[in-house]
Amino acid sequence: MNVPLLDLQAQLAYLKDELQAAVLKVLDSTRYIQGPEVEALEKEVAEYSGVPYGIGVSSGTDALLVSLMALDIGHGDLVLTTPYSFFATMGVVLRLGARPVFADIDPVSYNIDPRRMEEILDADKERRIKAIIPVHLYGQCADMAAILALAERYGLPVIEDAAQAIGAEYPLATAQGTRILRAGSMGISGCFSFFPSKNLGGIGDGGMVVSHNKEFADKVNLLRNHGAYPKYYHSMVGGNFRLDPIQAAALRVKLPYLDGWHKKRSDNARVYNTLFQAAGLVGQGAVVTPTAVYRDGGSDSGADNYHIYNQYVIRAHRRDDLRDWLLARDIGCEIYYPVALHRQKCLGTGYDDISLPIAEKAADETLALPIYPELTVEMQEYVVSTIAQFYMNR
Repeated sequence: MNVPLLDLQAQLAYLKDELQAAVLKVLDSTRYIQGPEVEALEKEVAEYSGVPYGIGVSSGTDALLVSLMALDIGHGDLVLTTPYSFFATMGVVLRLGARPVFADIDPVSYNIDPRRMEEILDADKERRIKAIIPVHLYGQCADMAAILALAERYGLPVIEDAAQAIGAEYPLATAQGTRILRAGSMGISGCFSFFPSKNLGGIGDGGMVVSHNKEFADKVNLLRNHGAYPKYYHSMVGGNFRLDPIQAAALRVKLPYLDGWHKKRSDNARVYNTLFQAAGLVGQGAVVTPTAVYRDGGSDSGADNYHIYNQYVIRAHRRDDLRDWLLARDIGCEIYYPVALHRQKCLGTGYDDISLPIAEKAADETLALPIYPELTVEMQEYVVSTIAQFYMNR
């Protein structure tokens, strides 16, 4: 049986007519830069995320970059973030001449650990840290209550890297009760990626910045178009970070399906969890299944999309051998991520003495399995039985 890591053909099969009509509408309009499709998507994604402002940009990477630019982050500044994420989280900091400061991660959620963040912020006597970028990894929000409390204490803006988490919900306790907030709505900036493999994926690159802050949103809007307003009058140096209207049109077709896809991914995760338990792989040191920290363990937060499973990531004994075993049997899998950011060669030697053991351990043990909405139970049974065979044979 062939089980791909992601099957976009299965999604395309029932969206093809809608997508073709939407793309042809843009083609016929000749509005190929910005225009009504982009404006409509911005409004729809902002409303979906629970904020008033959305600014379409060219990628999730550029969403992070332009957010930092809007905060005037530059040479000599430090940005506190996680060492366990896609390269863009760190790359945008470096591109602006700033430097990342890494706090280790929580071993269960894989998100940045606020306790480690607090230690770093307390030690930053010169107050060189100018912003915080938490990542909502794999489709589950970081511990935003603790992170926002630290940000308020130290007067720092928070840019949410929500590239993998559009629609993921977080239970924020307040004096008036628990509020269910969506990823991207809690910091000054929420950054989404519409890379095709995401839960809401385009037919090419795309991204969006969402915000509750009008002044910030206006500045991002200006920066994404070379800092020009009106045309040819540049009050600041920006870039060409515009979202393509063809991507906006395709994403508008897909957005109404998104919560249904989230539910199917969550259902698939529950099937995996049951199958792994039944196979005797959990608790024996072979496999650790992912934990939805705001729902599992009997703590029901009231959130529906408490984990949207952009990836279903297990910890696996002898991970690399298991990956090779699965690939040889036509089961797609991927390592997110094999090298922690503080160990990336492009940083040079400045981070050689930094030890972040939890992130490094995750880089050695984690493996993503197929989780897309169209995955069948039979496919999942094949995946788990093949993993069971691996451990029985060794």
